[in-house]
Amino acid sequence: MSSGKGVLLLLLQGTAAAVLLLSELAGQPLGFGRGALFGVLFVCTIALLSGQLRFSSRLRRMKAELARARSGNWNARLLTNGDRSLDDVVFSVNEWIEKLEEIQIRTARSEAARKSLLSNISHDIRTPLSSIIGYADALKDDVAATPEQKKEYIEVISDKARSLKRVIDDMFQMAKLDADEMPLTMEPVDFAEVVRESLIEILPDVQLHGLELHVRLPDDPCVVEADRIGLLRLTGNILKNAVHYGRDGGAVGVEMSEGAEEVTLLIWDRGAGIAEADLPRVFERTYRTDRARRAQTGGSGLGLAIAKALADKHGGKLWAESVPGERTTFGLVLPKRGPSANGIKKPLRDG
Repeated sequence: MSSGKGVLLLLLQGTAAAVLLLSELAGQPLGFGRGALFGVLFVCTIALLSGQLRFSSRLRRMKAELARARSGNWNARLLTNGDRSLDDVVFSVNEWIEKLEEIQIRTARSEAARKSLLSNISHDIRTPLSSIIGYADALKDDVAATPEQKKEYIEVISDKARSLKRVIDDMFQMAKLDADEMPLTMEPVDFAEVVRESLIEILPDVQLHGLELHVRLPDDPCVVEADRIGLLRLTGNILKNAVHYGRDGGAVGVEMSEGAEEVTLLIWDRGAGIAEADLPRVFERTYRTDRARRAQTGGSGLGLAIAKALADKHGGKLWAESVPGERTTFGLVLPKRGPSANGIKKPLRDG
C-alpha cells in the first residue's frame, strides 16, 4: 500500500471493517504518515473486538435464560440493551416464553379440575349407593319388623336410586357436551312456556320446603331460537339450584322480560348467597361454595356447568350475582327468533 493512496480492508469473524485512506483529495495530500495509519488500524481492531465480545456475551445470557425457561422457570425473560440487531429476536422469544407459561398454567388447572371432578363424582355416586345397599340389606335381614317400616325403607331406596340416576344423567350429559356430540335442533320456541314447564317439575320441591314462589312471566309468547329439550334442561338446572340453595331464605322468584332482539330470564332466591370471590367459579364443574350444604342438597355438582354449556351453545349468556344474606340471582339472555309467534300456542296465564 503506497503512502499516496491506500485501502485497508479488515475482516474479523464475519464482521467487515473498512478503513479507506485516500492520499489525495482534490489533488492535495492528507498528511497521514505510516504511524498514523497503523494507529487507526489498531483503534478499529480494538473497537471491533469489543463489539464482538459484547455480542457473544449477550448471546450467552440469552442461552442461559432460555435454559431456565426450558427447565420450567417461566420468570425467565430476555432483556434488550438497545441493540436493534437482536431486539426482534428478543421480543419474539419473550412472547414464546409467555405463551408456554399460559399453556403450562392451563394444563395444571385442567389436571387439578379433572382430579377434583373424579373425587367429587365418586363421592356423589358412593353416598346414595351406600344407602341403597344398607337399606336393602336391612330388608333382606328382616330388620324392618312392620309393613310400615318396610314401606319406609323401600321409599328411601327409591329416593336414593333416583338421586344416583340424576348424577349419572348429569355425567352423561356433560360428556356429550364436551365431545360436541349433542346436536341442537334449533327452532322457534316460546321461552316463557318452557320456563312454565320447568316450574311444574320443581313445584313438589318448592312445596316440600315451604318456599314462596314469585312468578312474573309474559302472557304473550317470547319466541327465541332454541332447542326445546336443551332449553328445558338449561332452565330446569338453574331453577333446581335456586330451590336447593334458597331453602333457608323462604322464597324463589322467576322473572322474564323481552327486548327488541333478546329475552332475559332472572331466577333468584333469598338463601345464604355466594361470596364475591366465589362468583367467578360457580359454573365450574362440581364447584360448591359450601361443602357443608353439599351433603344436604346432593346432586352431581354439574348442574350449573351443564347450564352454562347449553347457554353458550344457544349463543346466549349466563351469569350470576349475589348479595350474601339477601339475594342471589342467575341471569340468562337468549337471542330472539323474531317478532312472529306463528305456530306457537298462546300459553295459559299465570295463576
